[in-house]
Amino acid sequence: MKFDLEVDAIGLKCPLPILYCKRGLNSIQDNQIIKIKTTDKSALDDFKSFCEKTGHQLLSHVKENDVTVFYIKRLTL
Repeated sequence: MKFDLEVDAIGLKCPLPILYCKRGLNSIQDNQIIKIKTTDKSALDDFKSFCEKTGHQLLSHVKENDVTVFYIKRLTL
């Protein structure tokens, strides 16, 4: 999937992956996509909840070994 910014949160525990994601989303424009990689076990639930609460769109996620990769689209707040 095409993305505009990649954020590496591998090895970080909650809430740091969400904070890194938020910082990344704040640095891109509306309708751009962030790719974030994490090894946090609770990341799927955390990112789903984060997107629901902030209005951004979780486009997809894929698990590659111990790393989960999320694609999130920044929407107008």
